[in-house]
Amino acid sequence: MEMWHNPSCSKCATARTTMDEARVPYRLRAYLNEPPSAVELTDVLRRLDARAWDICRTGEPAAAALGMADWPRDDDAEPRWIAAMVEHPELIQRPILLLDDGGALVARTPEALGQAVRRAER
Repeated sequence: MEMWHNPSCSKCATARTTMDEARVPYRLRAYLNEPPSAVELTDVLRRLDARAWDICRTGEPAAAALGMADWPRDDDAEPRWIAAMVEHPELIQRPILLLDDGGALVARTPEALGQAVRRAER
């Protein structure tokens, strides 16, 4: 499993602790220092079964500066959302777990973390 994380994020710290306590192996990717490419982010969205705006932190200053609140949320606009998150990775929701079974989860809740542990134990 790979965990996209921000070392200063409390939700990421909780995810690391949960995986450590469950003895689930994972690799950390500090995505702010190692941003995903558009291809990688598109693959993650497919694995999440999500659209770009579903995992975008629209409350961040970069989102406000770009005026993202007014951006359309449709097929034609999705590449623009992806490009913005690649350029400003702080806009990507965290932590994201890329599971070894090919799935992915945004692991912000205890329920999502529990699901990740169960799937890793299979």
